[in-house]
Amino acid sequence: MIIFMVKMVFYGVGAEVSRFSLMGKSLSKTLTGMFILVLLCCSYYTTHGSESSSSMTQQNLAQSPSPSSVVPQLKTNLRKIICSVLLGCLTGIVAAILFMFLVRFIMMYMNKNPILKGPVIFSPKIAPKTLQLALVNENQLLGSSLNGKYYRTVLDNGLIVAVKQLEPFQNSSEKSSKRRIQQELEILASLRHRNLMSLRAYIRESDRFSLVYDYVPNGSLQDSMDRVRANQLELSWEIRHRIAVGVIKGLEYLHFGCKTKILHYNLKPTNIMLDGEFEPRLADCGLAHLMPNLGRAASGCIAPECFQNCRYTEKSDIFSFGIILGVLLTGKDPMDPFFGEASNGGSLGHWLHHLQHAGEAREALDKNILGEEVEEDEMLMAIRIAVVCLSDSPADRPSSDELVPMLTQLYSF
Repeated sequence: MIIFMVKMVFYGVGAEVSRFSLMGKSLSKTLTGMFILVLLCCSYYTTHGSESSSSMTQQNLAQSPSPSSVVPQLKTNLRKIICSVLLGCLTGIVAAILFMFLVRFIMMYMNKNPILKGPVIFSPKIAPKTLQLALVNENQLLGSSLNGKYYRTVLDNGLIVAVKQLEPFQNSSEKSSKRRIQQELEILASLRHRNLMSLRAYIRESDRFSLVYDYVPNGSLQDSMDRVRANQLELSWEIRHRIAVGVIKGLEYLHFGCKTKILHYNLKPTNIMLDGEFEPRLADCGLAHLMPNLGRAASGCIAPECFQNCRYTEKSDIFSFGIILGVLLTGKDPMDPFFGEASNGGSLGHWLHHLQHAGEAREALDKNILGEEVEEDEMLMAIRIAVVCLSDSPADRPSSDELVPMLTQLYSF
């Protein structure tokens, strides 16, 4: 019986130890089981040990050892040895597990990212002191919004950068919040894609962050479309199509090209920057998730499920892209009071859906880009894609990797 118990104990202990690294949550159950086994062994040892000691006392009193009493005495001694070995093994295993957890806790504490002070630089072209001196000086204000202010800054080495000074956010003074934002910013700084704004540095102040990006001369898509509506700029269908393709390629990289999927959370015309050749670059990727007070509802680009159940997925990014594609095709601002009228559906997405369903999609196209028949066919195909992206159900929207070939091969779609 005791040999069977020993085998079962060692088998259970060995199995638990082998699963320890994969089942950290079951540690309490393991330790409880071991403790119960120790109590059982101690109880067994006490019961049988007392019986053996009483029998030995009687034998000593009788002072008449016989050959028949030698065998029980050997069995008793064997039980003592087995129980001692078993208790020693269990004690050693428990001590080793506790020591392992102690070492793990110490390593986690040592590897904990410290909260960095001063400028954190990700580009070799930027020196911390140079950046600090440049920010102290008066810089050109590019624009402002609910999220913060944008400045154009020239460093001592002639490098021109754009600085986005974010407004103070909730829980900004808590160390856990600062550390979480710092970790996410480091991830964003590691992203490299032609259609993403590269984070070159950031500066943490007492209650806010300032983000440093490459400067792009044409500003945001919102700026360019405002100039188009004011007849100060002409954007052909070729340029608008290139912008749409660049935006969806940037989303595809975030959704499928990174080690872990990254959602934008706040895709809108003001967060799409245009370089000198009108190549788009997505800015502020993931910041709305880190800093919930960044304004999103006022953009008109937020998917309906975000208001219904506060759930945001990659298909929510696709809905926002559908709005942007609609802006490029129609030239209209999604916040235009025109869409507030009930006869126009109440939103840009519903208006496009209504015209597409009625076979009047051409009426939605910006008159400034109507021209050749081939281009007009491509634009009508693009409206169909925008309507699908703006479906109320996330499951009905295509993914970003499906949209890339759709938009790059519009005529064959």
